[in-house]
Amino acid sequence: MAKRVNVIALVGMPGAGKTVAADHLRERGYPVIRFGESVVNEILRRGLPLNPENEQQVRSELRQVHGMDVMAKMALPLIQAALKRRNPVVVDGLYSFSEYKRLREEFGDSLVVIAIAAPRKVRYLRLASRPVRPFSRKEAEQRDYHEIENIEKGGPIAIADYTVVNDQGTETLQKKIDRLLEQAIET
Repeated sequence: MAKRVNVIALVGMPGAGKTVAADHLRERGYPVIRFGESVVNEILRRGLPLNPENEQQVRSELRQVHGMDVMAKMALPLIQAALKRRNPVVVDGLYSFSEYKRLREEFGDSLVVIAIAAPRKVRYLRLASRPVRPFSRKEAEQRDYHEIENIEKGGPIAIADYTVVNDQGTETLQKKIDRLLEQAIET
Protein backbone atom coordinates (compact mmCIF):
# COMPACT_ATOMS: atom_id res chain seq x y z
CA MET A 1 0.00 0.00 0.00
CA ALA A 2 1.40 3.37 -0.98
CA LYS A 3 2.05 5.93 1.72
CA ARG A 4 1.72 9.68 1.18
CA VAL A 5 4.92 11.40 2.27
CA ASN A 6 6.23 14.93 2.54
CA VAL A 7 9.83 14.13 3.46
CA ILE A 8 12.07 11.25 2.37
CA ALA A 9 15.16 11.04 4.57
CA LEU A 10 18.14 9.03 3.33
CA VAL A 11 20.35 7.38 5.95
CA GLY A 12 23.32 5.06 5.80
CA MET A 13 26.95 4.62 6.63
CA PRO A 14 29.68 6.44 4.65
CA GLY A 15 30.04 4.98 1.17
CA ALA A 16 26.67 3.24 1.19
CA GLY A 17 25.29 5.42 -1.62
CA LYS A 18 23.14 8.09 0.04
CA THR A 19 24.44 10.88 -2.17
CA VAL A 20 24.11 8.74 -5.31
CA ALA A 21 20.46 8.10 -4.35
CA ALA A 22 19.90 11.80 -3.56
CA ASP A 23 21.46 12.89 -6.87
CA HIS A 24 19.20 10.44 -8.73
CA LEU A 25 16.12 11.81 -6.98
CA ARG A 26 17.27 15.37 -7.74
CA GLU A 27 17.52 14.41 -11.43
CA ARG A 28 13.95 13.13 -11.19
CA GLY A 29 12.86 16.59 -10.00
CA TYR A 30 12.75 16.16 -6.23
CA PRO A 31 14.12 19.01 -4.12
CA VAL A 32 17.09 17.77 -2.07
CA ILE A 33 18.21 19.29 1.22
CA ARG A 34 21.67 18.15 2.34
CA PHE A 35 22.09 18.26 6.12
CA GLY A 36 25.85 18.56 5.75
CA GLU A 37 25.49 21.80 3.80
CA SER A 38 25.10 23.81 7.00
CA VAL A 39 28.42 22.40 8.21
CA VAL A 40 30.12 23.32 4.93
CA ASN A 41 28.67 26.83 5.14
CA GLU A 42 29.98 27.23 8.70
CA ILE A 43 33.46 26.04 7.69
CA LEU A 44 33.54 28.53 4.84
CA ARG A 45 32.20 31.30 7.12
CA ARG A 46 35.11 30.63 9.48
CA GLY A 47 37.59 30.77 6.60
CA LEU A 48 38.81 27.21 7.23
CA PRO A 49 39.87 24.74 4.55
CA LEU A 50 37.10 22.35 3.54
CA ASN A 51 38.34 18.91 4.58
CA PRO A 52 37.06 15.91 6.60
CA GLU A 53 38.86 17.01 9.78
CA ASN A 54 37.26 20.47 9.77
CA GLU A 55 33.87 19.00 8.86
CA GLN A 56 34.03 16.62 11.82
CA GLN A 57 35.25 19.36 14.17
CA VAL A 58 32.58 21.90 13.16
CA ARG A 59 29.83 19.27 13.16
CA SER A 60 30.87 18.20 16.68
CA GLU A 61 31.04 21.82 17.91
CA LEU A 62 27.59 22.61 16.52
CA ARG A 63 26.15 19.53 18.24
CA GLN A 64 27.87 20.35 21.55
CA VAL A 65 26.53 23.90 21.54
CA HIS A 66 23.07 23.39 19.99
CA GLY A 67 22.23 19.72 20.65
CA MET A 68 22.38 16.52 18.65
CA ASP A 69 19.42 17.58 16.51
CA VAL A 70 21.04 20.83 15.36
CA MET A 71 21.29 19.78 11.70
CA ALA A 72 17.56 19.05 11.59
CA LYS A 73 16.78 22.36 13.29
CA MET A 74 18.97 24.25 10.82
CA ALA A 75 17.44 22.43 7.84
CA LEU A 76 13.78 22.80 8.85
CA PRO A 77 13.29 26.25 7.25
CA LEU A 78 14.84 24.93 4.03
CA ILE A 79 12.61 21.84 4.09
CA GLN A 80 9.50 23.93 4.78
CA ALA A 81 10.34 26.31 1.91
CA ALA A 82 10.95 23.40 -0.47
CA LEU A 83 7.65 21.77 0.53
CA LYS A 84 5.84 24.87 -0.72
CA ARG A 85 7.22 24.13 -4.18
CA ARG A 86 7.08 20.32 -4.38
CA ASN A 87 6.30 17.23 -2.33
CA PRO A 88 8.10 15.18 -1.25
CA VAL A 89 11.40 16.76 -0.28
CA VAL A 90 14.48 14.56 0.02
CA VAL A 91 16.82 14.95 2.99
CA ASP A 92 20.33 13.70 2.23
CA GLY A 93 22.41 12.74 5.24
CA LEU A 94 20.17 12.34 8.27
CA TYR A 95 22.74 11.29 10.86
CA SER A 96 21.66 11.24 14.48
CA PHE A 97 18.72 9.63 16.22
CA SER A 98 17.98 13.06 17.71
CA GLU A 99 17.69 14.47 14.18
CA TYR A 100 15.34 11.62 13.28
CA LYS A 101 13.17 12.32 16.33
CA ARG A 102 13.08 16.06 15.49
CA LEU A 103 11.93 15.34 11.93
CA ARG A 104 9.39 12.77 13.17
CA GLU A 105 8.05 15.37 15.62
CA GLU A 106 7.73 17.89 12.79
CA PHE A 107 6.39 15.64 10.01
CA GLY A 108 4.89 12.63 11.78
CA ASP A 109 3.91 9.78 9.49
CA SER A 110 4.58 11.87 6.39
CA LEU A 111 8.31 11.28 7.04
CA VAL A 112 9.74 8.16 5.40
CA VAL A 113 13.27 7.02 6.16
CA ILE A 114 15.15 4.97 3.58
CA ALA A 115 18.36 3.29 4.70
CA ILE A 116 20.91 2.74 1.96
CA ALA A 117 23.05 -0.21 2.99
CA ALA A 118 26.15 -1.83 1.55
CA PRO A 119 28.64 -4.34 2.93
CA ARG A 120 31.53 -2.70 4.78
CA LYS A 121 34.12 -4.03 2.29
CA VAL A 122 32.16 -2.51 -0.61
CA ARG A 123 31.76 0.82 1.20
CA TYR A 124 35.46 1.03 2.01
CA LEU A 125 36.41 0.36 -1.63
CA ARG A 126 34.02 3.12 -2.73
CA LEU A 127 35.40 5.54 -0.17
CA ALA A 128 38.98 4.81 -1.26
CA SER A 129 38.21 5.39 -4.93
CA ARG A 130 35.98 8.45 -4.78
CA PRO A 131 37.45 11.52 -6.49
CA VAL A 132 36.65 13.98 -3.69
CA ARG A 133 37.98 13.29 -0.18
CA PRO A 134 39.01 9.65 -0.60
CA PHE A 135 39.53 7.65 2.62
CA SER A 136 42.01 4.93 3.38
CA ARG A 137 40.63 1.76 4.93
CA LYS A 138 41.80 2.92 8.36
CA GLU A 139 40.20 6.38 7.90
CA ALA A 140 36.95 4.77 6.75
CA GLU A 141 36.89 2.46 9.75
CA GLN A 142 37.63 5.36 12.13
CA ARG A 143 34.80 7.37 10.58
CA ASP A 144 32.42 4.42 10.99
CA TYR A 145 33.31 4.11 14.67
CA HIS A 146 33.01 7.85 15.23
CA GLU A 147 29.60 8.04 13.58
CA ILE A 148 28.25 5.02 15.45
CA GLU A 149 29.71 5.91 18.85
CA ASN A 150 29.43 9.70 18.86
CA ILE A 151 26.72 10.72 16.42
CA GLU A 152 23.92 8.23 17.14
CA LYS A 153 24.10 7.08 13.51
CA GLY A 154 22.82 3.56 14.13
CA GLY A 155 19.39 4.66 15.36
CA PRO A 156 18.02 6.12 12.12
CA ILE A 157 19.41 3.19 10.12
CA ALA A 158 17.86 0.65 12.48
CA ILE A 159 14.45 2.38 12.56
CA ALA A 160 14.27 3.09 8.80
CA ASP A 161 10.98 2.41 7.06
CA TYR A 162 12.76 0.78 4.12
CA THR A 163 16.23 -0.57 3.42
CA VAL A 164 17.78 -0.64 -0.03
CA VAL A 165 20.89 -2.78 -0.44
CA ASN A 166 23.44 -1.11 -2.71
CA ASP A 167 25.98 -3.79 -3.47
CA GLN A 168 25.91 -3.87 -7.27
CA GLY A 169 26.36 -0.37 -8.66
CA THR A 170 24.79 2.97 -9.46
CA GLU A 171 22.31 1.83 -12.11
CA THR A 172 20.99 -0.99 -9.92
CA LEU A 173 20.64 1.37 -6.96
CA GLN A 174 18.71 3.86 -9.07
CA LYS A 175 16.34 1.11 -10.27
CA LYS A 176 15.79 -0.07 -6.69
CA ILE A 177 15.01 3.48 -5.55
CA ASP A 178 12.58 3.97 -8.45
CA ARG A 179 10.86 0.66 -7.69
CA LEU A 180 10.54 1.57 -4.01
CA LEU A 181 8.99 4.93 -4.85
CA GLU A 182 6.53 3.32 -7.26
CA GLN A 183 5.52 0.40 -5.03
CA ALA A 184 5.70 1.67 -1.48
CA ILE A 185 5.62 5.45 -1.48
CA GLU A 186 2.95 7.54 -3.16
CA THR A 187 4.78 10.52 -4.68
